[in-house]
Amino acid sequence: MKKDKFFIAQVGRTVGLWGDLKFHLHTDFPEQFRIGQSYQSDRGELEILDINMIRGIIKFKNYETLDSARRLTNAKIYTSKEDTTQNCELRDGEHFWFDIIGSDLLDGDEVLGTVNDINRMLDIDYLVIDTNEKLVKSGLSKSFLVPYIPRYIIKTDTVTKEIFSKDTKDILEAS
Repeated sequence: MKKDKFFIAQVGRTVGLWGDLKFHLHTDFPEQFRIGQSYQSDRGELEILDINMIRGIIKFKNYETLDSARRLTNAKIYTSKEDTTQNCELRDGEHFWFDIIGSDLLDGDEVLGTVNDINRMLDIDYLVIDTNEKLVKSGLSKSFLVPYIPRYIIKTDTVTKEIFSKDTKDILEAS
């Protein structure tokens, strides 16, 4: 069994008469979905038989009839860190969320807190920061959000698990 599985897609309703299903992506890497590729789901392992990303339609092996495909409606599809790293190509300056979560957020030399999660609102990713305990004791908020945009984020180092930022203490103090 694979460790660290995370949600990347959800199967929707059936389409047509031959087991096609709507396919809703929850990942920035649609290229990882290919014919013959297998994924874990909350309904067991699913192998892609056919996929049309333009139409958002997918078909799975052994679910080629309308009745069998209906059993997959609302199924959640998962992957692992290992599979994601192998199947998805990052461009310069891009990072996987799992590489960012757990990183310290620094504003200058001061560690403001640690990335607990990432939330996407509209088309902007927000780092959910658990504030450094010392700062919480001084009366600041226990957590705050930082938009992951060049205005605030200078550099992300996934090796040292540090995110260098500017003006993020102002966000914390206003939280």
